[in-house]
Amino acid sequence: MAEVLFYSVKTQFKLTNKRKVIKWLVLICDQESQELESLHYIFCSDAFLGELNKKYLHHSTLTDILSFDYSTSHKLVGEIYISIPRVMENARIYKQPFDSELRRVLSHGLLHFMGYRDKTKTQKAQMRMKEEACLSLWK
Repeated sequence: MAEVLFYSVKTQFKLTNKRKVIKWLVLICDQESQELESLHYIFCSDAFLGELNKKYLHHSTLTDILSFDYSTSHKLVGEIYISIPRVMENARIYKQPFDSELRRVLSHGLLHFMGYRDKTKTQKAQMRMKEEACLSLWK
């Protein structure tokens, strides 16, 4: 059985519908023929994520997500840090409900663990398509 845990660091955010989110994440893995072993989502502040971004990636820009992939073979294992203020801002910019934008970011990190990238224009287009497919699985 997959272990999916949610934490909040330097933010008051608490995820609702955790069981539904976990079932959805497992469904995404099933659709991609991947096995989810252990996934930890850490919701945090811009400042906290910014420090991680500087320390591990040597970037000083704001980001909504950082993922640390510890997967082996077809078993997905990792940590995904999500800036709640960035998700809120992106939801406003793209005129999306917060919950929908949060699900996009939740799936985005998971897709990285499955080997999807978003550095080139082509990769970004494929990632967006995969995110949309993930969002369509939410019921």
